[in-house]
Amino acid sequence: MVRRAELADAEAIGRLLHGFNVEFDDVPTPPEQIGERMREVIAEGSTIVLLVGDGPDGFVVLRFQPSLSTSGLECYLAELYVVADMRGQGLGRALMEEAIEVARREGADYIHLGTSEDDVAARALYEKLGFTNREGKPDGPVMYVYEREL
Repeated sequence: MVRRAELADAEAIGRLLHGFNVEFDDVPTPPEQIGERMREVIAEGSTIVLLVGDGPDGFVVLRFQPSLSTSGLECYLAELYVVADMRGQGLGRALMEEAIEVARREGADYIHLGTSEDDVAARALYEKLGFTNREGKPDGPVMYVYEREL
């Protein structure tokens, strides 16, 4: 059901990521441009994309780098998306479960991700799978995510 994307899947990933961007009102990059960039990052080797369904109907993007706090890798879950009409069928959960296993096999000590406060379904899935929201920990500080274009 879930499989690792190959270079030949870059165009399909581009279409999915474009759909994701349109759905969440992000300024959409053309799917062809996204597909070409995905081909480059997959070929580079530190990014793994997992696909689910025949369409494909969803994907997860994992990016790896050496950890500064452990001897292993850290895994950043950059994107998780399932097309709207396929939600509620367990595809997101299947992607996440495989993502966790892939991260372990690749040598990651932990996975981290960010999501918006209003993405209640994704947050519920992450929490069911054992992810901890730092804000929800009594002894943990509220965490903020900043970005800046360069």
